[in-house]
Amino acid sequence: MSVITVFNGLFSEAGLVVKRVLDATEHRLITDQEIVADAAKLSGMAESAITRAFSSGASVFNKFSHEKERAIAWLRLAMAHKLEDADNLLVSGFASQLADRKISHVMRVCLISDMQARLAVAEKQEGYAEKHAHKLIHKDDEDRAAWVKAVTGAEDPWAESLYDMVLPVASTGVERCADLIIEQLGNKALETTDASRQAVRDFLLAATVETVLAGEGHNVTVRAHKGEITLTINKHVLMLERLERELKEIVSGVDGVTGVNTQVGKGFHQTDIYRKVDFALPSKVLLVDDEREFVQTLSERLLLRDMGSAVVYDGESALDLMEDDEPEVMILDLKMPGIDGIEVLRRVKSTRPGIEVIILTGHGSEKDREVCMELGAFAYLHKPVDIDVLSETLKKANEKINQNR
Repeated sequence: MSVITVFNGLFSEAGLVVKRVLDATEHRLITDQEIVADAAKLSGMAESAITRAFSSGASVFNKFSHEKERAIAWLRLAMAHKLEDADNLLVSGFASQLADRKISHVMRVCLISDMQARLAVAEKQEGYAEKHAHKLIHKDDEDRAAWVKAVTGAEDPWAESLYDMVLPVASTGVERCADLIIEQLGNKALETTDASRQAVRDFLLAATVETVLAGEGHNVTVRAHKGEITLTINKHVLMLERLERELKEIVSGVDGVTGVNTQVGKGFHQTDIYRKVDFALPSKVLLVDDEREFVQTLSERLLLRDMGSAVVYDGESALDLMEDDEPEVMILDLKMPGIDGIEVLRRVKSTRPGIEVIILTGHGSEKDREVCMELGAFAYLHKPVDIDVLSETLKKANEKINQNR
């Protein structure tokens, strides 16, 4: 039986359409939450980190950690396992975009309505005022557009070329939309064949290779065909041959791989520095200090050591960023205007105890040191600090985080 994937706009009554299809068929619903949970189990990543891949706002640390790209790789693998195990699935939500386009027994459906119809549904079903509903729809559409571009490369998430059926729910009606989907399940073009089964196996192997490469800090596009792997490097690279050699060595060791080819993506022929992620080094460091020149210079010096960091200049900004993002290590000054470092440390450890905090101060006393260590600081260092000492302390904090993880 065919697989159905349903992508939709917020307040487009997709839930009602999906329910009618499920009631009339033997399909099992696969939600974003289930795919995220499976990806978390496979990868060891936190579900919250994987879920953030659906958001248009990437982590400020993502250019160093490649967390979003790693999350997408594991989401693809989770989806590939689902498709390998069963056919009669209905995948609804962001995860509907994950299935490889070459799998012919997957029917891709998009459910959408015009803005006025969506605002009306938001008001009738949820009681939202028009202004609030419009804001929610705009944010959700923004997230979906960013997600579709990240997964498929398409600029328009509602483009007809992405789907087998694009159904305007408001004008077509919930019942008729469901009926049209059910009718198409009998289309011979959607029957499971040996070729479509092979496409699932290819998708599974490609997804496996992608996660292996992601685990080594690489982010490249992977395609598979009967054991043959094609890697596309969509980055400007300074030492291309060396990178290709490293990628081939990694991928050749994956079970099921019979050959590896590499190519450079269109428009990526300039020479530049290619950075892979080194997971032995911290990549999500938050620097908190009101001395702007000092902290910016410190960030640059850490980057030269392949340690990624973000910078804020006061305690309140650090706490705000912590609410929206997930720094792993914080380098924190004590004496700052507004909320001081000790209070920031206290709040961090009370709400996010997994964040390791390194105090770096030029004004602290022995009493301050005792208080900070009692509150759970990882280390207490004085300015000016030897960059090698700080780097080693960061590595030890990162080791502790990885061990706890």
